Amino acid sequence: MVKNKTKKTQEQKSKILYKPRKAQEEMVGFTLIIVIVAVILLILLVFSLKKPQQQAVDSHEVEAFIQGLLQYTTDCKDNLEYFSVEKLIYACNRNENCLDERNTCDVLHTTLEDISDQSWLISDSSSIKGYGLNITVNEQELFSFIKGNLTKIYKGTIQVKPSKINIFFSVYY
Repeated sequence: MVKNKTKKTQEQKSKILYKPRKAQEEMVGFTLIIVIVAVILLILLVFSLKKPQQQAVDSHEVEAFIQGLLQYTTDCKDNLEYFSVEKLIYACNRNENCLDERNTCDVLHTTLEDISDQSWLISDSSSIKGYGLNITVNEQELFSFIKGNLTKIYKGTIQVKPSKINIFFSVYY
């Protein structure tokens, strides 16, 4: 009987000791879950508040644009062929007309603005804030235009052609 009483007493004590341990383990587990959820929410908050980085234009993109622009075939032609933009620059410099009597300088102006507007989209969400194109012959301006805002950060290139024709193009971001 004494053994039974002792055994019952020990069982009661172990139950009493077991209950607080179980409660402590549950509290630690609950706290751990709260901490994990808080860390995950913090990470999500950082990513959602982080502004998407705008990509800058590389110099090779500007150079490639000018190369492609000069090779573009326009709708102005002479007796033999349609002019590329490069040939149209030379024709404009000589004050020639297209076969259909349009002024080559007018065609050049329209073509350059259209291609530039389609190639370099300027908007608030874009990294490109503006661009400028300038063509000089013997250091005299043949053609020039600027679109958008000119900032202090830009990439540009120059193409030097025969007959002292220089083509400057800059993209501002």
